[in-house]
Amino acid sequence: MTLIGNSPKILVTGGAGFIGSHTVVSLVNAGFEPVIVDDFSNSQRSALDGLRAILGRDVMCYAIDCNDAVAMEDIFRKETPVGVIHFAAYKAVGESVAKPLKYYRNNLDSLLLLLELMPKCNVRNFVFSSSCTVYGQPEHLPVTEETPRLPAQSPYGNTKSIGEDIIRDAVRAEIPVRALALRYFNPIGAHPSAQIGELPLGVPANLVPFITQTAAGIRASLTVYGDDYNTPDGTCVRDYIDVVDLADAHVQALKKLIDATADSSYDVINIGTGRGETVLNVIKTFEQETGVKVNYSIGPRRPGDVEQVYADVTKANNVLNWSAQRTLAESLRDAWQWQQKLSAKK
Repeated sequence: MTLIGNSPKILVTGGAGFIGSHTVVSLVNAGFEPVIVDDFSNSQRSALDGLRAILGRDVMCYAIDCNDAVAMEDIFRKETPVGVIHFAAYKAVGESVAKPLKYYRNNLDSLLLLLELMPKCNVRNFVFSSSCTVYGQPEHLPVTEETPRLPAQSPYGNTKSIGEDIIRDAVRAEIPVRALALRYFNPIGAHPSAQIGELPLGVPANLVPFITQTAAGIRASLTVYGDDYNTPDGTCVRDYIDVVDLADAHVQALKKLIDATADSSYDVINIGTGRGETVLNVIKTFEQETGVKVNYSIGPRRPGDVEQVYADVTKANNVLNWSAQRTLAESLRDAWQWQQKLSAKK
């Protein structure tokens, strides 16, 4: 695939990360030209090699901290993007509890800087990476965008709630920005090519990398936290969305903003499958699809875990003309293929 000189540029902060790198692929496939800004504090440069293998060319990447105001303004002036997709944020829940100021400073300052630079540089369209953590343990399922937000269980989760409020208040003040906050549920999987995927640094914070690393023998066992919840098999229920589907949702959100006529606007949209899966069912599906047994044990409940949460995706269907296409089985097969490639490199 060759660079199209007139393709509209999109600034992708955190574009070398798990979701960001897949969104870069979806942007190129949709006729956009992504420009990555990533300091590689929570990602690896090998993602750029994977993107090159998929796309057949390099993607522009600035290896800087997106809290660097001077460097960021230089990028805006040089690249003249038509939109921004903001992924860059620290995201480890446990670390955020131990180091809350680190999380508030990084996650909120970067957002504030972008919202200041965008009007200054005449950039109008903004997609914000939010999270279903803003719902906490909801009283009613599935959750809609009207479901009340509950107090966050961690400083990380709180940065998403505060981030949404910052964007909402800025738009109410009529800064010329059109914004959509996408509330992700649980991203899983990898690109079907196995060239890019999830690269957790240290101990994984998510279920599927724990499954694949255990299956690969990197970890001796997986602990399932609690089997006495009020769910079909007693384990927690989540809405697992394939990362390729999630990436496509960002492109649809961006198109929606670009086609809009309002000078400023703000909305939130759930991005999930609309289905809840138990932890044990994810493990069993992985075993069925790969033929590999996962050594796991049942442990006590983990403080702060939500019993079950899954999305009502009606708004995403109607507003973005988007719906999840890939099944849990496909996502787990791709995640395993990615893990096998990582293991083969070592």
